[in-house]
Amino acid sequence: MSTTSSPPPSPAETDRPAIDVAGNELRLFTESPEMIAALTADVRTARRRVWIETYTIAADDTVAGLIEALKERAAAGVECRLLYDSVGSLSTPTAFFDDLRQAGILVHGYHSLSGMFWQTRFFRRFNRRNHRKLAVIDDEIGYFGGMNLVDQSGPPILRNNKVEPERTGRPWRDVHVRLLGPAQTHIASAMNDLWLRVLRKPRPTLELWPTRELFSGKDDAIYFFDSRPTHRQRRPDKVMASILKRAHEKIVVAMAYFVPLRVILLQLFKARKRGVDVELILPGASDVPAVQWAARHLYRILLRRGIRIYEREDQMLHSKAMVVDGRTSVVGSCNFDPRSLRINLEFFGVVRSGAFAAALEQVFVYEKAHSLPIDMRQLEKTPWYRRWLHRFAWWYRHWL
Repeated sequence: MSTTSSPPPSPAETDRPAIDVAGNELRLFTESPEMIAALTADVRTARRRVWIETYTIAADDTVAGLIEALKERAAAGVECRLLYDSVGSLSTPTAFFDDLRQAGILVHGYHSLSGMFWQTRFFRRFNRRNHRKLAVIDDEIGYFGGMNLVDQSGPPILRNNKVEPERTGRPWRDVHVRLLGPAQTHIASAMNDLWLRVLRKPRPTLELWPTRELFSGKDDAIYFFDSRPTHRQRRPDKVMASILKRAHEKIVVAMAYFVPLRVILLQLFKARKRGVDVELILPGASDVPAVQWAARHLYRILLRRGIRIYEREDQMLHSKAMVVDGRTSVVGSCNFDPRSLRINLEFFGVVRSGAFAAALEQVFVYEKAHSLPIDMRQLEKTPWYRRWLHRFAWWYRHWL
């Protein structure tokens, strides 16, 4: 593994202070057990509502404390909702959700096979997944980011470019945010809109995306974007491309699945042409190999343009985060791939704050210290059949 002799301490293992942004306190998490423990503690304090939305929720020991806290709050009369994705949580037993319902928790599986089977345009609807990872507690606390509610303490490790069967004993690397403050209302609004929509109940008018405010303001602020693939003006690629277009100094992207649409790729190339430093931190061993193959097909093109690439070793990098010019940060559930940018329901926050960007950049420094820098010499050693595998995956990237 390519590291310095004394790499910086893991941000996940230090006391990370809350960061004030426009009257909101933001706290970063980089490992899911830490985040789930904080969420569980917040749930236990709930007096009015607990809403949780996730792609994957598992019946494992890491989540057990959260489930007990939800049951206890539901018994106390607190409104508890759980919206999970039916495909993302396919391995979770039905009895798990039945038990939650019996405890008084409102539970709904997004786009289940049985619910979609008789719908028109079945495949298109069923293929659209709810990839968001959100929570709100009462009227003050909100969570957003890329972490599922699942024990991710044992991803496969990479040794000598091979995935070994033993476990690391450490969680996946990811980015999630706990928010305390008035901006929580925007998270709650997006969650409530989707909840009412899937239950086919009347709902308020959808909030407009704050695109104009994002690009016209200068003060510290937080803006949230909930994508709607059926609405062309509410697709993440439009916001992401606009952020990249305005970069002047540096772009750092940490991304679990990097198979960008043309509009994103062009903005990265144009940024380099303007003299902007561009760094990509990607998984060294992905949980979805085909996506990684497609990403590696781009490596030669990216390196020739002067874009630096780092592959995270030992642990699976599941982050969906970016920092531009040390000022604008993006954190959420949205990958740079066709599924996130055009198909799935996603949610991400754009934080305009030098202090928050600095904290996120420290996370990136740690990831790079545990990464392998990629160069042309390494790529030249790639066997021809692997190059064709990478090319084949790229051709079918829209189906991954």
